[in-house]
Amino acid sequence: METPRYPFEITLLDEDDGPGYLITFPDLPGCMSDGATVEEAIANGADAEKAWIDAARKWGDAVPEPGQGPNKTGEFRTRVPKSLHARLARQAAVEGVSMNTLAVALLAEGLGRRQAGGR
Repeated sequence: METPRYPFEITLLDEDDGPGYLITFPDLPGCMSDGATVEEAIANGADAEKAWIDAARKWGDAVPEPGQGPNKTGEFRTRVPKSLHARLARQAAVEGVSMNTLAVALLAEGLGRRQAGGR
């Protein structure tokens, strides 16, 4: 699965908008996509990100550097128990993705559910 280069936010869509997840890019105004799952939203977001950048270049607009938002480096480090690390490694292997990609998807899904009121 291709992942976006730019920082992104994933939120759970409201019931009125249908089931699924919305991905937006704070550094790229108007750039967004969605998907039935977090993974699909991320993959579709990578396509939207590329299309946004291609269009900006075509029209001579500036393309910002990834992650230029205030105090947002896109990186944080955390320690997890060995047992959780092993579970993440196994699940990432099953899904054919990196542990980082899996962790991002799981964090985004959990945050989206929490922001949507625990649905």
